[in-house]
Amino acid sequence: MQYTRLGRAGLRVSRLCLGCMTYGVPERGAHPWTLDEAASRPLLRQAVELGINFFDTANAYSDGSSEEIVGRALRDFARRDEIVVATKVRFGARRAPNVGGLSRKAILHEIDASLQRLGMDFVDLYQIHRWDPDTPIEETMEALHDVVKAGKARYIGASSMHAWQFAKAQQVAAAHGWTRFVSMQPELSLIYREEEREMLPLCRDQGVGIIPWSPLGRGRLARPWGEHTPRIASDAFGATLFAQTEDNDRRVAEALAGVATQRGVPRAQVALAWLLGQPGVTAPIVGASKPGHLIDAVAALDLTLQPEEVAALQAPYLPHAVVGFE
Repeated sequence: MQYTRLGRAGLRVSRLCLGCMTYGVPERGAHPWTLDEAASRPLLRQAVELGINFFDTANAYSDGSSEEIVGRALRDFARRDEIVVATKVRFGARRAPNVGGLSRKAILHEIDASLQRLGMDFVDLYQIHRWDPDTPIEETMEALHDVVKAGKARYIGASSMHAWQFAKAQQVAAAHGWTRFVSMQPELSLIYREEEREMLPLCRDQGVGIIPWSPLGRGRLARPWGEHTPRIASDAFGATLFAQTEDNDRRVAEALAGVATQRGVPRAQVALAWLLGQPGVTAPIVGASKPGHLIDAVAALDLTLQPEEVAALQAPYLPHAVVGFE
């Protein structure tokens, strides 16, 4: 395993982050494809044994049961001081006043609830899952600062939003002497590269770690184009990300298949190798529902693409509408 710093922070993370949305009680959420605890634990253990020390979950994944499963597994399989546990706040488990959002009330409630589910005294990285247009960013950043000062989180991060919003949040924090974000989770893959315009250059300039989500396009880049899985068939959010770009995405996937065939490796390895080679990318967030998924992801760390291969992979891409910020 390779390790690196998360942006300019002193925190050292594996160059792969295990995304834990896959693990949760299927009946406690909108994802019927999630793996229950018995099926999840071997994969979490495999990740630890492969050297992955970075784990990403969220309070909203399977109504909190992802945090419960991940917390129990990591207590059994890893040393707490060696691993980096990240979770998120923004979305509520139900629709009700003050449930969800990034108000001070919501943040201070949700960090305690996440820690209880994880069975931990603190998280290493506490992230806002999306921007909250209904709460002043000053209120959000001060609350996050207080979470850090209370010892409940070591660092804070953010996820998909407009670059101007991220810059505003960082400036507000700097102006008040509050904790700033050390990481950004943007959507980034061979079939979604819109963050290359503004967010990625901003992060590189400011030394913010980049930990992309959906690096394989919700699995679309890991198999022949058009081959569906139970997840793709039931992933309503994923359908909104790619529904309008089917033809262009197919051409990108065909270019990927060509490079993978020439190299004699799975498509997923090539797609991840491309992403790992992008300037500023710290650790793609990979999902794993089978042992082979983790093996392919780790193998991608040693796969160096040639300039002509990178050009072939990137050439078919056309501009997309910006999605994923809601």
